[in-house]
Parts: sequence; C-alpha cells; structure tokens
Amino acid sequence: MSKNLRIGIIGGGRIGKVHAINLTTRVAGVEVTVMTDPFANKELEALAADYGITRVIKDYREILGDPDIDAVLICSPTDTHATITREAAMAGKHVFCEKPLDQDPDVIRKTLDVVKQAGVIFQIGFNRRFDHNFRALRQAVIDGSVGDVHLLRITSRDPEPPPAEYVRVSGGLFLDMAIHDFDMARYLTGSEVVKVHAAGAVLVDPAIGREGDIDTAITTLWFENGALGVIDNSRKATYGYDQRAEVFGSRACASSTNDTPTTVSLSDAEGVRSEKPLFFFLERYAESFAEELRDFVKAVNDGVEVPGRKAALNSVLIALAAKKSLETGLPVEVDRE
Repeated sequence: MSKNLRIGIIGGGRIGKVHAINLTTRVAGVEVTVMTDPFANKELEALAADYGITRVIKDYREILGDPDIDAVLICSPTDTHATITREAAMAGKHVFCEKPLDQDPDVIRKTLDVVKQAGVIFQIGFNRRFDHNFRALRQAVIDGSVGDVHLLRITSRDPEPPPAEYVRVSGGLFLDMAIHDFDMARYLTGSEVVKVHAAGAVLVDPAIGREGDIDTAITTLWFENGALGVIDNSRKATYGYDQRAEVFGSRACASSTNDTPTTVSLSDAEGVRSEKPLFFFLERYAESFAEELRDFVKAVNDGVEVPGRKAALNSVLIALAAKKSLETGLPVEVDRE
C-alpha cells in the first residue's frame, strides 16, 4: 500500500480553510500536517486541531524546507502565488495553486518554466472543471453526442457584488471573475480562443465604476476550431448564484441548469414556483472543490492530467485581450504561446 501524500497548506484564509476541511474529511490518501499563515491566530489553530492538523505556523518557508512534506496548496494572496510556486517547485514540492498564478503573462511563463525544470506536478485551481454539470457537458462533446461544436453560451452571475476595496486589488472583472468562464470556454469546447470582443458597463454598483472597473459584461469569443461563443457576466443576480452553460453542435445541444436546494416545484392557480439557485459559490461548487483535490492526488500518484500550464496562462491571455477590447471597442486577437 502506498503512503499518504503529505501536504502543507500555505494560507489560512477562506479558501485555505475550505481545502483543509476537504483534504482531511473527503479526500483519501492524504495527510495534512501543517498550515501556515502570517496572521495565524487562535481561531485558525482551533480549526486545524478540529481536523487533525497538528501544526500551525506563520512562515511558509518552514514548509518548503521540511523534507517530510510532499506537496503544497498555495492559498495565499494572488500577488504571492508565482513567487511561492517557484520556491516550492525548486524545493521539490508538488504544487496546487489557486487562480490566477499571476496577472502578468511573462511572470506566469517564467514560473511555469521553473516548475517544468523542477519536474514537479503543477495544478491551477480552476475548480469549475470538476463540477458535475460542466463535466457532463464536456463529456457530451468528447463522446461526439454534440457533434461539431458551433456555439457556446456561458452565463455567470454573482449573487452580490464585492466591496470596492476588493475590486481595487482584484485586477478587474475579466481577471478576477470572468477568468473562470474563459477557462470553462476552453474546457467545454476543447479549443483555444483566438479572438475576443468585449463590452461592459457599470449597472450594479457605482463604487465599482469609481475603482475603474465594470460590473456587467458581454464577451464574444472566436475559437480555433471555428466555433463561436458568448459569455455574460454580472456582479449581482438577485435570485442567487447563476451558473449555466450550453454547447450547441451539428448533432445536438447540451445544456446545464443551476443547482438548487431541491428540484421540487409547486404548481397552483397562481403559477409555477421552484427554488432559487444556491446562493453562495462555496455551496454551489462544494463538491468540485473536493474533486479537484482528488485529481491533484491522482496526478501526483498516477500521472493523470490536470489543468496546468495552458490553463494557467491562456485564461489570463484571454482576460487581458478582453480588457483591451473593452478599452478600444474593437475585437482583439488573443496572444498565443
């Protein structure tokens, strides 16, 4: 029997805690031995203890220097992702990193080159690829049920807008929110995006506009395989977290609807009523967060393919092209490797 994969988690914020709980309760073949956060406190120590994590420290470099750690999860602030990834790879640790790796393509390329030279597994945290609905859509393309892909539609709307302070450092709607959808577009079609045309507006929160960002967008996509796509984004859907997609092809149309607390609907003289979509992303994608970690373990142990270099780089290249298109009002070619 192979030994457990020994993991250290770098970053004790919201997503770090989610991963810690999933790894210790829902993922087989792993052992989380340490969490690190520069602001580690009694609350984090208590959570770690509740899930059998015996060490909570403040300096992530202690993890990188620990020969008993096989892999790290990087859940720290975005501006630290690339640096810690390079340091972890050079220390011989396999790396799972939350998105984005960086907002600068040159930094991403440099970092991924270090990872390649180190020979370690690298996975970027695009969890929506592991969602049950979107995996089924992708399978309908892979097995030929859809036929040749002609059109892709993705709807991605948050239940409420982020605070202006977050927007200020997020990189903007395309690099922060829609980047998931750009990755999904590549994933669902199995093709690269070659050109985009983006339009945006401030319709939800004027404070977002004062930070120089938008909260509502439409992005048209041209794919390498000839297909066309459209993504609509909003920072506020009053009815919940709206996550839908449709792939239309020469043989069929495959579509996914929102997850709801139940599928029960009530029909009476007043109309037909059903439940609203799940409100929060941690509810909607709860299983996908666990599933992406299961695949990370499989990648280390068995070499299964996970979203890595192309996912980390190409999603950012699409987002930057969308930002440029918004600024110029013109279609923009997406940079290629």
